[in-house]
Amino acid sequence: MEIEFIEEKFNEIFRELEKEVMEILQDQSLDKKNTNLRMKPLSSTKQILGNALESIRLVHKLDREKKE
Repeated sequence: MEIEFIEEKFNEIFRELEKEVMEILQDQSLDKKNTNLRMKPLSSTKQILGNALESIRLVHKLDREKKE
């Protein structure tokens, strides 16, 4: 399994999420409530993806150890 490739793709997704966050934060037409409502799915997505990446790394590590 190419863990570097997977990490690279996750990092691309994280960068896109950060762009979306910055767009929301810079939108002066949104009040605090609407800003928070639009941010929640993005922060949840980032958390889920971060957890998935950690799980993939753990599985990769365990697989390497098993092969040794």
